[in-house]
Amino acid sequence: MKRPSIALAVLLAVLAGCSAQPDAPAGPADEVPGPVATSAPAATPGPTSSPSPTAVPKKQPAEKKPAQKKKPHPVSMQALVEKRYDGRDLRRGRLLRDQGSYKRYAVTFRGDGEKISGIMNLPDGKGPFPVVVLNHGYIDPDTYWSGQGMPREQDVLARRGFAVLHVDYRNHAGSSDDDGGVDGTDYALRLPYVVDTINAVKAVKASGWDVLDTDHVGWFGRSMGGGVTLRALAVAPGLVDAAAVWASVSSDEADNWERWYADNPERRGTNRRIAKTYGLPDDAPAFWRAASARSSFDRITEPVLVQHGAADRTCPVRWARKTVDALEDADVDVRSDVYPGADHTFEGRTFDRAMDRTADFFEDQLR
Repeated sequence: MKRPSIALAVLLAVLAGCSAQPDAPAGPADEVPGPVATSAPAATPGPTSSPSPTAVPKKQPAEKKPAQKKKPHPVSMQALVEKRYDGRDLRRGRLLRDQGSYKRYAVTFRGDGEKISGIMNLPDGKGPFPVVVLNHGYIDPDTYWSGQGMPREQDVLARRGFAVLHVDYRNHAGSSDDDGGVDGTDYALRLPYVVDTINAVKAVKASGWDVLDTDHVGWFGRSMGGGVTLRALAVAPGLVDAAAVWASVSSDEADNWERWYADNPERRGTNRRIAKTYGLPDDAPAFWRAASARSSFDRITEPVLVQHGAADRTCPVRWARKTVDALEDADVDVRSDVYPGADHTFEGRTFDRAMDRTADFFEDQLR
């Protein structure tokens, strides 16, 4: 009987197909399948699907090294800003003179590998007395003696109750000669004198002398020393409390080179070095700006008194006016006086008026 046998065979084939496990479809190559919940023991697995690839961490960009800071030109305001100052070891030497209301002493201090000489006027009494550090104008170092340059100013300030330290600078009087000597200092546009006056203030503050009010210190410079003072204020903001400049050189070093170097036969060798290594002002204006106090006036934080003679033929009054304008543009607290008919030396009544104003200025700022 063929029909029942065929039907039975078909039925058995259907039942066998229903009990078999189907092949699982393969997912995308980067898909990781999640866990499958089951209520019965897992059947024997069918053909293995493609394994999921292991995650590879992204390559991190190489860490950049910080850009190396470019060193400033050694003859620049920025080089002075970055320099470390170590003024110390202020020592009182022999008594030079008893002026009745004050005594005058020889002094020395150390800094920048140099020993710097000077004089100090100390008022009679216990103190402590506020201190004014004086920066003198240009005098030929071969003929200069200690304390020369501002004797009238030293006397008035001491009689008004200020301790006065007059700095001789390196290569002057009893100070040590640096490696380059006077020519080397000229070649460096006299920036080393700025180092000396900053170290003078540091030495005062580190002295431990009970007679000195080391919390109240000012700078006072005239002519070349006015330029030294302006640079020092910009290099070391906050070191002193106030500063006065009289009959100052220009705060733009190109002016000073033109006035005292360009046609000076005694500085012909220095000029050749300057032209070769720095370039002259017309050829290298960026260098001369960077070496000028004016380029850094925005760093000054102390009040400044500027006094100048209208008839000054050594340092023209237009320099003072440009300096005052630049200080004002930099938001510096600046006061200025121009004395009609007065020359570079402030003689007679001009000196008396200028000195009274200066002493009053220091009274307001240092006491």
